[in-house]
Amino acid sequence: MINVKVILPSGIKIDQECDSCIIPGVDGDFAVLEGHTAFITKIRPGLVTIDVKKQSTDYAIHDGFVTVEDNKVTIVSERIEKADEIDKNRAEQAMKRAKERLAQTNNSEIDFRRAESALKRAITRIRTSN
Repeated sequence: MINVKVILPSGIKIDQECDSCIIPGVDGDFAVLEGHTAFITKIRPGLVTIDVKKQSTDYAIHDGFVTVEDNKVTIVSERIEKADEIDKNRAEQAMKRAKERLAQTNNSEIDFRRAESALKRAITRIRTSN
């Protein structure tokens, strides 16, 4: 078993034992099992999946970093959301707005990095809520 702890600015959101977890690292998704090599990496927007006794729970995560050491996974992030915490309509509207902003290639007032980041967050929320 490994311990997964998710720390947010508001406090600890998750602290549980699990069989494995899948995390969206900046270089791709990776799974952590018991005995995993120690390391640290940044997190990109995506799904965190925590498996306990063949039951999976998905969470949308948007940023942060993760450390793995001695069968302990520590995720530090601004936000992580379970499917039932996500307003799917709001996420779909955010995706639509972000796509519209990104389509405005000749508008110098558009912050494309911010719009791209908003699009990634919206897609992650929609995937998690499905």
